[in-house]
Amino acid sequence: MTISDSKTEVELKSVIEKALKKINGAKENGLCRYLPMDSGGYMHHFTFRKMKGESPKELIALITTHVIDANKPQTVTPKPRAPRGSRKRRDQLHFTKHDIERILHMARMAGDKEMIRKLTQKDLKQIRRELINSIKTGRIEPDLWNAYVEAVTNHNASLEAIASGHTLVAN
Repeated sequence: MTISDSKTEVELKSVIEKALKKINGAKENGLCRYLPMDSGGYMHHFTFRKMKGESPKELIALITTHVIDANKPQTVTPKPRAPRGSRKRRDQLHFTKHDIERILHMARMAGDKEMIRKLTQKDLKQIRRELINSIKTGRIEPDLWNAYVEAVTNHNASLEAIASGHTLVAN
């Protein structure tokens, strides 16, 4: 470490202390919100730490202009971020249960077995529940029975594959 490095380090500490007093801050990280970045928003505390070690003169200049020399230091608005979790997919159609039932009814009327098979992809418990309800109400639905038989067959096949150590690949 040279003499100029130690002077810069001492100067940086004093500038940080002055700035903290001016903003009534307790920690160095509090200064970050007052230092704007070229990319928008305020300085990240990791960047602050990095600049302390790698380019202290630049950090001194930033703190001086935006905090110490400013009459009333202003916090920088954060960089706008992408919303999390609520990203809506625009390429997928969303059907209500009623819509699916209508399409399924039209497929049955047209006799489109492929479409019926695709639209009635329900789990075994749901099919069993619907089948029991149809029996209780006295309705006969052969497609529901066929879906139940297919679901039981698929379920048994997957159990056998697991027992034998093989894995299934879904089409």
